[in-house]
Amino acid sequence: MKTLLASAMLMLAPLAAHAACAPTDFAIQDFKVAQGARMTMKGQVMNKCAEPAAAQISIAVKDASGRVIQEKKGWPAGTTNIAPGQAVDFDLGRLFRYSPDMATYTVSIASVRTW
Repeated sequence: MKTLLASAMLMLAPLAAHAACAPTDFAIQDFKVAQGARMTMKGQVMNKCAEPAAAQISIAVKDASGRVIQEKKGWPAGTTNIAPGQAVDFDLGRLFRYSPDMATYTVSIASVRTW
């Protein structure tokens, strides 16, 4: 029984040695907002981690005074990991309702996970 437990621990040791990817291991590129017949909030999220992982992004819409008036989160790659060095396009505009108060937009990485 002890041998079986020791074998299992040795098999899992390499998994524990890998550091998990963090929000700082991802980058948002080319984020642009356009208002027309339909809002678009397009950009790319790039994985700079050494391991495949997925990133959840958060977009906050602020009024002229800096107060957050809408905020939404989404997983650009869905339930698929992004390979190291690869980028995935996103457009979360469909999650927002246009308001004339919209003045500025902030996009960030909210969380990271491996599927």
